[in-house]
Amino acid sequence: MKGGIAVKLFLGAFLAFSLLCPLGAMLLNIAGSNAGRIVTSVQFRDALFHSICAAGTATVISIVLAWFFALAVVRGNMRCRSIFAVLGTAPMLIPSISHGMGLVLLFGANGIITRFFGFGKSIYGFGGIVSGSVLYAFPVAFLMLADILRYEDGSPYEAATALGIPRINQFFSITFPYLRRPLISVVFAVFTLVFTDYGVPLMIGGRYTTLPVLMYQEVINLLHFGEGSVIGSFLLVPALIAFLFDLFTKERGTQGFVVQERAAVKRPVGDMAAFLYCAAVCAVIALPLFMFAVLSFVNRYPDDLSFSVINIAKTMKMGAGKYLGNSLLIAFFVSVLGTFLSWIIGYFTARTPGRSSKFLHLVSITSLAVPGLVLGLSYALFFKGSFVYGTLAMLVLANIIHFMASPYLMAYNSLGKLNANLEDVGLTLGIKRFFIIRDVLAPQTVLTILEMASYFFVNSMMTISAVSFLSSVRNMPVSLLITRFENQLFLEGAAFVSILILGCNLVIKLLVYVVKRRGWA
Repeated sequence: MKGGIAVKLFLGAFLAFSLLCPLGAMLLNIAGSNAGRIVTSVQFRDALFHSICAAGTATVISIVLAWFFALAVVRGNMRCRSIFAVLGTAPMLIPSISHGMGLVLLFGANGIITRFFGFGKSIYGFGGIVSGSVLYAFPVAFLMLADILRYEDGSPYEAATALGIPRINQFFSITFPYLRRPLISVVFAVFTLVFTDYGVPLMIGGRYTTLPVLMYQEVINLLHFGEGSVIGSFLLVPALIAFLFDLFTKERGTQGFVVQERAAVKRPVGDMAAFLYCAAVCAVIALPLFMFAVLSFVNRYPDDLSFSVINIAKTMKMGAGKYLGNSLLIAFFVSVLGTFLSWIIGYFTARTPGRSSKFLHLVSITSLAVPGLVLGLSYALFFKGSFVYGTLAMLVLANIIHFMASPYLMAYNSLGKLNANLEDVGLTLGIKRFFIIRDVLAPQTVLTILEMASYFFVNSMMTISAVSFLSSVRNMPVSLLITRFENQLFLEGAAFVSILILGCNLVIKLLVYVVKRRGWA
């Protein structure tokens, strides 16, 4: 038991050093800047207003679209439900900046659709940011809503139908009360995701500057770390509110519901409408991805669209292969070390009581409230001048901390469902805790471990937020080439990089699917 306490103290100290201390360094850096002048400036006020408007609009659209999509996939009887579910999450496998670039290729001044149909309205600005953000946030909203619908208790509906209660009354009396609290969590999560993203606004925002873009410009272009810290503190606000709401309402929002799968009702007309809707949504999602594939194999966009591999060769010659190697190396270490760390922390918080476990749990989920840009700036300020600054190790550490909360919660939930008396029985029989973990708990949660590893890998491959402040020319991940090529107007190269990232992530997802399908784990 003493060994367990020592391990928890070590883990708590590690998390405090790698998350809380950098955040403290960023907040302390505000003291060295004229925060009042920054906050009252016209530029800041406009960026804040733009961020709230764009994020609010994109959140509403994303959740409405995802709600009907989730209803069709979870509750419908249409064909290809599993295929639609997979296609609906495809945008999660590429960086957010790629969504903005895809819209430029489709609807920009020289976009394919613009050239064919003669659209005159510019895609840049508010409309472009909202459209790209919807593409980026839709999969997250869909997964969260599908999970809510999948575990909704079906017995109240059976009773209501037997009593002859109209369907509209069932929605307001049964569905809405059940959905109200989790739906608020979905709204917070999607709004925070869009509000703190700088990839889409950077690519397609034009003069419609948002807070994350303003922060990026202040730090990367002007090296104003104090101003960047002030803006970063504002980016923490919606994420912090969402984090606190989820922390204090999660358990109360889920108790009292007996999970009984709700029976799907066959409705030929409704199922056909649901099929057409899902097909249309997936077609829109696939359009930017299709454009990346087309653009990668043309000679010169938009003047010469003949088939060619010259741009692929040029992209590789400009370092795409080397930077892809960096990304794969970073993603590998993040997935291995991050999964191990998250699982061990999940074990102690889920299966060992005490205040230290509660502290570990709280700190572990704190990263949910820290946007990538803020974490990257915090690391740059805290580790500057140290031996890890500018190294691959710091990129690995930043990505582990940035993405740790969700895999940790996977491990926490899985380990918490296993028999709570295993360690006590093992202690009675003289079996050490290590062997219980190795021979019983780890095999029982191996599927969760696979999902955790794939989550770390995929997100490390496509992130552009935290690493943009921390990487150098030597260790830069391939995702940052998209920004560089776009600035050089080499859209063909940026499209090919997006395809490379998508391909790597699809391979990982396919491997996990095959392992689970064949029962190898």
